[in-house]
Order: sequence, then structure tokens, then C-alpha cells
Amino acid sequence: ALVVSVDYRLAPEHRFPAALDDCMAVTHWLTDHAADLRGDLDRIAVAGDSAGGNLAAAVALASRADDGPGLAAQVMLYPVIDAACATPSFVQNAEGYLLSASVMRWFWEQYLGPDGDPDSGYASVLRAPDLAGLPPALVITAEFDPLRDEGEAYVEHLGEAGNDVTRHRFDGMIHGFVGMDALVDEADTAMAEVGAFLRTHLA
Repeated sequence: ALVVSVDYRLAPEHRFPAALDDCMAVTHWLTDHAADLRGDLDRIAVAGDSAGGNLAAAVALASRADDGPGLAAQVMLYPVIDAACATPSFVQNAEGYLLSASVMRWFWEQYLGPDGDPDSGYASVLRAPDLAGLPPALVITAEFDPLRDEGEAYVEHLGEAGNDVTRHRFDGMIHGFVGMDALVDEADTAMAEVGAFLRTHLA
């Protein structure tokens, strides 16, 4: 497999939709140059964790909306889904689990800026008006994460729109646990699940 990591522009110097624009530009470039890279145009997936999960979901939406690259799968690990930051998990896990509710709200302020639209379906993808026709999705969430409920709400919305979607909540885990493979066995379990999902949908 070819694996591409997008060096997208960062907020607050480059606010929404700069990061999404960069990710879409790379996705289009990959489809245009798939043959040059000995890649398969029909087997492209997007994936990301946290803010990257937001961008993966937004790329899937934007690709469908502008007749862009067809995607075979999307993977989101504890994704940022809704600027409202108002779910029960934001209250339950507000402090003490690495990512705090107050820091998450600050991140949104940096990403959107004073003129950004928190209701945009490409920023708060949970608010996208139409989620039909999206690629199969895997969404992994963590029990002790402020973002848990919004990720799981997105799963429900994807399913209600008729999409193939798989959800796995890792109990006892916190935001970012997949990068903590030296500390928790669940990190390896989650990555194995991602690999199995991608093998199935890119086969």
C-alpha cells in the first residue's frame, strides 16, 4: 500500500478551510497521479485521528459533493466532529483525561477564528445536511474522551443515511490512546482493527 501523510496548513495562522483545501488538493493529486505511483485509483481510503479524523470525514464529504475522487473507505479515530462541544461526554470527561473540554473549545476557536462558521458541514461534519452515499466508515472512540459522544453520534447519522459504518468504543481509554502503544495493549488492538477494515474495503 502507498501511505501519504498530508502536511496541511495549521491554525491559527491558516484557519478553516485551509487544512481541508490542502487535504482535498492532495487527494485530487493522488487520483491524477495514481498510475505514476503504481497505485490503484479505485482503492483510495482516507484516515485520521482527532483533528485528522475531522479532515478525513470532511474529505469524504467534499469528494462526494464535487464529484471528486471516489473513496473506498474512511477511518476516523476519536474524531473532532462538532464545534458545539456540548455532549454529555464533554461534561463527564471535562478534566483529568489528557484532552480537556476547555482546551478542545480553545482548539475550535483557533481553527475557526472570529469569522468562521461553526455550522459549516465541512467543519462540524455532524451538521452536514446530507450524509448519504459516503464510503464505508470505521469510527473508533475512547470511553474517557470529551469527544466520545460526538464521534458516536456521527456513527448514528452515517448509519441513518444508509452508509456502511462500524463503531468500536474502547472502554477505559482516553483521547490519543492509539499513539500510546508502549503503555496500553488497546493501541495495538485498535491498529489491527484499522488494518483489517482497510484490507476488507481495499481488497
